[in-house]
Amino acid sequence: MRFAETWTSATLVATRDLTADIREFLLRPDAPVAAFAPGSHINVGVEIDGRPEMRSYSLVGEADAKGLRIAVRRAPDSRGGSRYMWQLAPGARLNVTLPSSQFQIDWTRSSYCLVAGGIGITPILGIAQVLARRDADFVLHYAVRSRRDAAYLHELQALLGDRLVVHAGGDGERLDLAATFAKLPPQAMTLFCGPMRMLEAARHAWAGAGRALSDLSYETFGSSGLLPTEAFRVRLADAGVELVIPSDRSMLDVLNAAGHEVISDCRRGECGVCAIDVVGIEGEIDHRDVFFSDHQKRENRKICPCVSRARGLITVDTLHRTQAA
Repeated sequence: MRFAETWTSATLVATRDLTADIREFLLRPDAPVAAFAPGSHINVGVEIDGRPEMRSYSLVGEADAKGLRIAVRRAPDSRGGSRYMWQLAPGARLNVTLPSSQFQIDWTRSSYCLVAGGIGITPILGIAQVLARRDADFVLHYAVRSRRDAAYLHELQALLGDRLVVHAGGDGERLDLAATFAKLPPQAMTLFCGPMRMLEAARHAWAGAGRALSDLSYETFGSSGLLPTEAFRVRLADAGVELVIPSDRSMLDVLNAAGHEVISDCRRGECGVCAIDVVGIEGEIDHRDVFFSDHQKRENRKICPCVSRARGLITVDTLHRTQAA
């Protein structure tokens, strides 16, 4: 169960490979699409092993009359969304939502820091385009394994010049978030998109620099955690049943498919809407959300089933939905 969204049909117009593992898709919705905020995303209906599911993808760049651009990284260990997208050919029909944005951007700031990790460059590109057009004071830090993995690198170099700093970890050019944040002007705002581990590091570095968390706006992707992604079991205390969560499906999807509906919204571990109570643990929880604090994660009293996983067996109560403290 999700909050209301507006869906429309779309045609896949064209694809192009940006790197060996990142492919761009140009989608033309049937319904007119109004100009959208930079950093917006759409949800796309996909089919995984015959099951209808949904995946969220950031829109690349600013609004374009040609259609909506998304870029999908082929991930062998994913839950199947990238495999589905990569087998599509131009002419394919898809269901998509109208664009919406999770970013909270204060356009009145005098200085900005943009941080992108890997495929996280997709929403950041449009924000960089807007800031460049406004001749704003900003820098974009782009962290990748190698420059071969940097999607849109040539486009960014032409647009930004020395306002683009590439950090290729494989070449010994790792991004030092603490040092980067320490150099920013006091009123700077940072806009981030990257994997959750990188975001956790960014949040700790931002707080360590004595900066307000409200000045760090972010969007995450993926659901990487500290434990291997493997099957685990969930016991429903309120229903007396036990379910197996396969490695390629989220706990939220399995609960909803079994008729134990859990309300949700972002499905990226950011909003906390889907959080449910944990009443027993026979194993270990792998919190992959960015909604709960470190203290709340150590308490293990709640879990965000959209992204978080476990090892062994956990018992939850889907009916007792107290507000997260």
